[in-house]
Amino acid sequence: MQSLSTLAGWIRESDSTVFFGGAGVSTESGVPDFRSSSGIYAGEGGAERYLSIDYMHEEPDAFYDFYRKYFILTGILPNPAHLKLAEMEKKGRLSSVITQNIDSLHQKAGSRKVIELHGNGERFYCERCKTSYSPAEVSSGSGAFYCKKPGCGGFVRPDIVMYGEVLDFGVLDRALGEIARADLLIAGGSSLAVYPAAGLLARRKKSSRLVMINLDPTAYDREADLIIREPIGRFMAEIQLESR
Repeated sequence: MQSLSTLAGWIRESDSTVFFGGAGVSTESGVPDFRSSSGIYAGEGGAERYLSIDYMHEEPDAFYDFYRKYFILTGILPNPAHLKLAEMEKKGRLSSVITQNIDSLHQKAGSRKVIELHGNGERFYCERCKTSYSPAEVSSGSGAFYCKKPGCGGFVRPDIVMYGEVLDFGVLDRALGEIARADLLIAGGSSLAVYPAAGLLARRKKSSRLVMINLDPTAYDREADLIIREPIGRFMAEIQLESR
């Protein structure tokens, strides 16, 4: 396959390869997609409602029931895309992963240089006293979860960026730095429809190569040097990092 050998060659030539990923990276692991016509919000009323900061505070019981159903996932393992990216990092072929996902699958695959634009859905903390909680602690029961620290009782929330909140400026700055230094930028599994995260790609060097791996067209396709319309895990599993 020509696109496979082309990308493998570019990776070997690159001094700084950065991967920018979205929900499609994890769907092959069984993580539900947000925004497709068959995604989890298609029949639920929209992501903007259920994952908004206002809804979380105004309807905490309903928010937690929804979050437990769709975001506290058990038995979900990294797929070949996560594993290949971890292998690339280990072999010095990948500078960093910038992800819009909150599922920790990159870290579970072995990646260490991961920038989480939207936080981490496996971390929870009390809004009042900042005590940390694990998914196991908040997953049982129904309704909202409140801090167990004596004398507190504050609302415990997931450590993610909700609709209505701004991205962490420190995280954004790190992501921008990685993209600005990259000479090869691989964007995969993302519609590139969520801003400001999707707008980060516009900060890449003019001389950098842009590779799009996504089943559907994106706004950046016209700027891409290579477009791949295949499931990202299946495609990346075949990448040979060493020349034959």
